[in-house]
Amino acid sequence: MLARIQSALTELEARHHIRVLYACESGSRAWGFPSPDSDFDVRFIYAHPGDWYLTLDEGADTLNFPVDEELDLAGWELRKSLKLLRGSNAALFEWLQSPVVYAEAAGFREALQPHLANCWNSRAGLNHYAGLVRRGVEDDLVGEEVRLKRLFYALRSALAARWIRERPTSVPPMELRELHELLPLELHAEVAELLARKATANEKTTVARPTALVAFLQEEYRAILSAREKLPLVRSTDPTQKLNDLFRAWL
Repeated sequence: MLARIQSALTELEARHHIRVLYACESGSRAWGFPSPDSDFDVRFIYAHPGDWYLTLDEGADTLNFPVDEELDLAGWELRKSLKLLRGSNAALFEWLQSPVVYAEAAGFREALQPHLANCWNSRAGLNHYAGLVRRGVEDDLVGEEVRLKRLFYALRSALAARWIRERPTSVPPMELRELHELLPLELHAEVAELLARKATANEKTTVARPTALVAFLQEEYRAILSAREKLPLVRSTDPTQKLNDLFRAWL
C-alpha cells in the first residue's frame, strides 16, 4: 500500500504539474485505532510552479479524488494551507503532527513547526472538536448498539477538547495514546478492551452501548459548550509576514 500511495502522489505531480511538499496519514491509522480494513486517509500539501500564482484570478486550491475501498486521497495548495495555519485549522495542525509521513520535501514540516504555537487559537480548536463530539453524543452513540469506529472518533475528540480546556496554549496531540492520560482511571480498562476489539474488527463492527463511557462523553460535551467563550485568545505576534516569507521560500 505504501508503494501504491507513493506512486499515486508521483502520478499527481506529473498530471497536475505540482510538487507535493508533504503527504501524511490523517485518519485512524494515525490516530492509533485502525481496524484491519481501515482505509488509508492520505492528505497532502502541494505547490504549483511560480507562474501559476501570477494571474489576476486565483485557481482552484484543492485536489480531491474519488474514494475507493482502500484509499482516500486529498490535498491543499500551499497558499491555502498557510492561510489555514494562520486561521488555526485543527485538521491541518493534526496533519503536521502525523506519525505516518508518506512523502516530504526535505525540511518542509520542520519549517512549519515554529509557527504552530503562535498560530494556535484555542477557541477555534475547541469549536472543531465540539462538532465532532456533538455528532457522537447526539447522532452516533444513541442506540443500544453503536459502531466502534464512531465511539473512538468521539472519544479522541473529547479528549482533545479536554486537553484544550486544561492547557489552552498547548496544541493537543493527534494520537489517542498521548491523549489517554486525560481519560478517567475508572474508564481505562473498558477503553483498553474496546481498543483490543477494534484492532481485530471491521469498520462496521458494533458493540453494546458502553453506558459509562458514553456518559463521560456527554459530560465532556457539556463542559466544552460551557468553556467555549471563556478560553483565552493568545497570539504573541501577527504571523502573516513570517508565513509570507515561508510561502515565498517554498515556491
